[in-house]
Amino acid sequence: MRLAIFMPSFGDGGVERMLVNLAGGLTRLGMRVDFLTRRRDEAYLDLLDPAVRLVETGRSGVFDVQPFMLRYLREARPEFILCGKDRAGRAALLARRISGVPFQLVMRPGTTVSERVAKRGALKRWRAYRLIRGTYRAAAAVVGNSEGVVADIAAIAHLPAERLHLIRNPVVTPELNARAAEPLAHPWFGEGAPPVILGLGGLRTQKGFDVLLAAFARLRQTRPCRLLILGEGRLRGALEERATALGVVDDFALPGFDPNPYRYLARVGLFVLSSRWEGSPNALTEALAMGCPVVSTDCPSGPREILQGGKVAPLVPVDDVAALADAMATVLTAPGDPATRRAAVSEYTVETCARRYFALFEQLRGRGADRR
Repeated sequence: MRLAIFMPSFGDGGVERMLVNLAGGLTRLGMRVDFLTRRRDEAYLDLLDPAVRLVETGRSGVFDVQPFMLRYLREARPEFILCGKDRAGRAALLARRISGVPFQLVMRPGTTVSERVAKRGALKRWRAYRLIRGTYRAAAAVVGNSEGVVADIAAIAHLPAERLHLIRNPVVTPELNARAAEPLAHPWFGEGAPPVILGLGGLRTQKGFDVLLAAFARLRQTRPCRLLILGEGRLRGALEERATALGVVDDFALPGFDPNPYRYLARVGLFVLSSRWEGSPNALTEALAMGCPVVSTDCPSGPREILQGGKVAPLVPVDDVAALADAMATVLTAPGDPATRRAAVSEYTVETCARRYFALFEQLRGRGADRR
């Protein structure tokens, strides 16, 4: 079977990392995998399995990428194209229509769409839903990474149950512990230093780092601790200003994006997911896989499933500064059992998820043969 993973617009987020992991897992199961993206110097692409063929599209827009896609489809003729973003799905469908190459499209929504567009105006929200319905209804299958994402897409696109599938994110890799053991030269991790609280992700509204910062300031009034957020984004200035206003600037750091956050996770006292919405948060999954103590918001979707309703680690309401600060204090005092945390994400290994995707592709292949 030949698969193209199509991600022309590539960033440094969880979906990109997940698809790089999945590509390697599928090649090890015998699939021929092409990874299509705009440039080969993007984050995480150096981690691609050598058996995966990396192909540069040169462009990323729905229409701009068409000359490349038409050449690629006619030469490679993949059986399946997997898209992790809606715009890529629309570009793939347009290329299929123009080229006549009959691949099957598999869409993989990575977040709770209804939450993502909830604050848009009525016209923009209607347009977003209209584009989603058109794209997802044309797909042979839609794979959600959590029960919440599957239910959300089902409600928006009105898809039949047989077209919807739940496969977890393949984020727990065999290399995770080795990368965590790499050296980290940071003055905050010396022996006897106050515990470091870690946030991880793009500096944007979704991640709720403004609430995490406020909760940290509240916690710091009662005990020594520090807050470090790994990531980059447009809210950097606002967070720095807020830290100054809260009087915590000396114990707050924004080092930027780091391709190896695991060496931080291995050393921190607590990881906090403060998001307002997610799909299935990779950072939370990876923290648990390393046995790291965690606290999470009960955002849609993913944390409640991963943390088994709060049995594995505390869940707090979204945007509740006091509840988040209290939960952070509790876990720093009594971190709990690392083995329980690791066991909670045993379903999220690359091997397990790749096998489930492989089985789905085989199922779709059989349906295609039946139709012929």
